[in-house]
Formats: sequence, structure tokens, C-alpha cells
Amino acid sequence: MPADGFRRTVLATILAGSVLLGGIVFAQDSKTDSENKSPANPAVNSNDTKGQNGANNGQTQEDPLKRPISTKQRKKNEKALHIELSKTYKKWLDEDVRWIITDQEREAFLKLSNDEERDQFIEQFWQRRNPTPDSVDNPYKDEIYRRIAYANEHFAAGIPGWKTDRGRIYIMYGPADEVESHPSGGTYDRPMSEGGGTTSTYPFEDWRYRYLEGIGQNIIIEFVDTCMCSDYHMTMDRSEKDALLYTPNAGLTFYEQMGMASKANRFTSGGIERLGNGPMASSENAKEFDRLEEFAKLQAPPVVKFKDLEEVVSHKISVNLMPFDVQTDFVKVTDDTILVPVTVQIKYKDMTFQTKEGVSSGVVHVFGRATTLTGRIAQTFEDTVKVDEPAELLPKETEKSSVYWKALPLRPGRYRIDLVVKDVNGDRMGTWSRGIMVPEYSEDKLATSSLILADDMEKVPNRDVGTGNFVIGTTKVRPRLAGANGKPPTFKRDQKVNFWMQVYNLSVNQQTHKPQATIEYNLVNAATNQAVLHRVESTDQMGNIGGQLTLEKSLSASALSPGIYRLSIKVNDNLSKQTVDPTVTFAVE
Repeated sequence: MPADGFRRTVLATILAGSVLLGGIVFAQDSKTDSENKSPANPAVNSNDTKGQNGANNGQTQEDPLKRPISTKQRKKNEKALHIELSKTYKKWLDEDVRWIITDQEREAFLKLSNDEERDQFIEQFWQRRNPTPDSVDNPYKDEIYRRIAYANEHFAAGIPGWKTDRGRIYIMYGPADEVESHPSGGTYDRPMSEGGGTTSTYPFEDWRYRYLEGIGQNIIIEFVDTCMCSDYHMTMDRSEKDALLYTPNAGLTFYEQMGMASKANRFTSGGIERLGNGPMASSENAKEFDRLEEFAKLQAPPVVKFKDLEEVVSHKISVNLMPFDVQTDFVKVTDDTILVPVTVQIKYKDMTFQTKEGVSSGVVHVFGRATTLTGRIAQTFEDTVKVDEPAELLPKETEKSSVYWKALPLRPGRYRIDLVVKDVNGDRMGTWSRGIMVPEYSEDKLATSSLILADDMEKVPNRDVGTGNFVIGTTKVRPRLAGANGKPPTFKRDQKVNFWMQVYNLSVNQQTHKPQATIEYNLVNAATNQAVLHRVESTDQMGNIGGQLTLEKSLSASALSPGIYRLSIKVNDNLSKQTVDPTVTFAVE
């Protein structure tokens, strides 16, 4: 194959895999004919022979018949390419970016035919991950090399630190938010989730990440040093750190101590862990598939799925052909972490559907980014939203909407949220940008989360608590959004109007250890200003609650006449004498 034809093939392969984006143009080959006929060049044909007619002087020539090369010669060419690559680029591929390069990128890089193309590839590799593409500096690249240096300094164990499991995770995801370290092992009181009881352990560490994009929230990664040689390896089995695991009648769990289980059962349960039976064994076993999925995701390098949408955000191109509605809410998680659910609502009539075998499908790509005032990227997310409807029903469903939800854990402060939505079938795109102020919930100040109106609100199974779409804590809350035209969230008369809110920092009576507060619900017809509903509750009637209270209420829209209504929830703390009174408006049709 001629050299130019090979370059076109490689370029097509790379672009088809969305590896090199942003309009890369390969430089024209400036080498001489003799240089192009080097053994490393895949264009060399196996039918060329050395010293043919005494005029080749040991150099190969192209086959004038353009016959395909043999399998033997192809392998020879690939071997020559590998030898050439190992001299200058092998370190970059196998060390510098080993944990962050995708399989598609690696495959494309190995197919490149000359150093000029490889240099361009490396430049674009870092550029497509650059959080500040308009700047000369690349914070992501600098951070990766800083992490490699840190890993080599702190995690080496007979092999360089970047090769170890701790080094790999550190390079891919950065420092953990919390690290529980047991460098000497020793006595260990198991939590009830591991069966309880006391045992002795090998050295181990638990790394906790509050949030990892594409993986989830509250990710805990355990590393165990079973060889006592500082070579910590990542494990899914929390019993692997138990130094007495194979010692009969030693390091027993609570159930084993009480005779309710045998230690031998740990090795016959068939699960991925050998923790033994305990009070929480059934719930832990139910999470095994989630743990397997999480473990698999941790092995994959971070990827950029929709680079074309990211380009729109990065270069702030204003495109408003694709209309959609957005709502941001705030829910306290910890003193320094606020959950910010971002809800995107897209009407069917604004999506392009394609029909196949009686099913109409619409596909939308969503890309979002939260940045600080200084331009630092705090969170990035990207997802695909797909809608399927029977073709014969679609014309009647144009007013229905598809709702996408993403919860971002952010620290208190001011942020800018940028969203790009792309209608894949219609090739249309829309953008949304707003500044938001993530509140700080001071311990001495009565406060509430957002008051969320929802068209669907229900408790979730224990295994889904805190995870999944629209799930906040123990409840699935799917928001009903206001329209971009200023129209409030609208409910049909055959629907329920649900509302969800949390109250924070209620004062607690030191004697009873309970708060003393009242909650007033007031529903008013906005047009006539007439009260429709008034109800008062007391925390004395709510059972065992503390300084935080979750309110989940529903009312039937059929009891309301068509119109616009204003709902307010007034919380009076009788101990601290503080009051909060959030309000929300909705319409009934």
C-alpha cells in the first residue's frame, strides 16, 4: 500500500473511533523515496528481494503490481515498528499515560507510521484533556506528572510506585478525600457490616472518595499488604486483611462466638467475600454485584465521551436551537458538602425521533460542567438520554417530557453551571449557563434544603438508598420543572402534587433530646389570595427525630380547581426562636 494511502487509512481509523478530535491534519511525508522504503514502513512489499538483478544494493522496493503483503511480512513489519517505537515513545505509552490512556487511543497510537504523527497524537492527547484549552498551560498534564512523582516517592515496594495498585488509583483519581491507614495491622474491631468481633489484620488502607465521575458516590477502595512488604494490592474481599482467616477458632465474628454460625461457612458461601454470617450479611450479599461493577469501573481509564459537546462549553459557543428546561436544587450532605441535583427536562416535541420496527426512538446527549469563579473545574458529567415510544402513540405524546437528573457534590460557594444538550437524530444543539450560589449551612442557623415539587415520590428499597436516578437519601424524588417561559410547574388534575424538603439545625432539648418545633403548611390560591389548606404539625408527634427533619407530603390535584397556587412551609423552632418559610408556586390544569 502506498504511504499516502496508509496515512489516509490510519486517519480514518482514528477519526472513526473519536480518538483524535479537533481537526488534526497529518503532515505530508517529506522523506525521500529511500527513507520511505525502510523496513519499519508498512508500505514495503514482501515481494521485493534483496539484491535483485544486482541493482537493489540491499534495499527493498515497492511491488509495481500492488499485491497484498503476506502474513509473514506483515508480522515482520509490525515487529520492526515495535522496535522503533520502543526507542522513543515506549516510555510515554507504557509509563507516563499507562493508567489514563483508553484502549482505542492505544490502538490508534500503535498504528501510526512515523514520529511526526506520534508527536501530533501526544499533543492532542493532552489537549483534549486540558480543562483550560484556551490557555498555554495544561493543569491536567502537570497534575498527572505530579501524581506520578508522588506515587514513586510514597508507594514504591520493590517496583516503582506508579506500577503499584495504590499508585495506579492515585494517578487516575488523585488523592482520596479520606484515608484510614493501618500500617502495622494488629488488633482490629470489625464493624457490623463485616460481621463484628475482634481479629488481627495485615497492614491495610481504606481510601474513600466522596465522588468519582462515572463510578459513583462514597467510593471506598481497600488495599491490603498480605506479604508485609509494603506492596498493598487492591481487593474486593474485605476479609483478605484478616490475618487469622485460616486459623481455626480464632478471630471469630459475633455470630461465630455465639454459636450461630461456623467459621467454616465463610469458605462455602460462594460469595466474593469471606466475612461470615452476621446481622448484616443479607444486605451485604445483595451489594455484591454492585461491588463487582464498581471494581470493574475502577480498572478503566477516565474517558471523554462527547468531546464535541465539551468543545461547545470550552469555547462558549452560543447555540439555542434545542430548547430545554433546567432546575438546580440544594441538599445538605455534610457540613462541607452540598448535593446539587441538576434536573434537565426536554419535551418530546423538541426531540427528533426515528422509527424502526414500530418503535420511535429519540436520543439526546447531555454534557455539563461546574466551574468556580477562578475557572477551576469542580465537576464534569456526560450522559445519554434515550426515549422509546410506540410509533402509533407518539403523535399523542408530544407534550410529554423526558427528565434527566444528575447530583453533583459541591462545597459551599459560587459556581457557574454550563450545560449542552444535543439532539442526536436531528443534529441540533442547545446551551444553558447560570451562576449558582451553593449555600453554607451553619450549625447555629435554622435552614432548609430546596423545597422540591415532584410528580413522582416514593421510598426506595434498602439496596438503592442513596444511589440511582432521582434518589435523595431513602426517597426517589423526580422534580416537576417550571418552563423557560416563566410558567410554573404544572400538574394535571388526575395527578398527585408531591413536595419534599429537609430542615437542618433544629435545636434539641437537653433533657428530652428532642427538638421542639412546629411546621405550618399553607396553600393559597395565587389569583384570589384565598387560603385553600392550612395544617400545623409538631415535632412532638413525629417520633424519634433529631436536629434534622425530612418532610415528604402529597396532595391530590383533583381537590384543587384549575389555577395557580402558592405553597409555603413555615418552620418555627421554639427553642432557638428561629423561623424559616420557603415558598414554591405550581399550577393545576
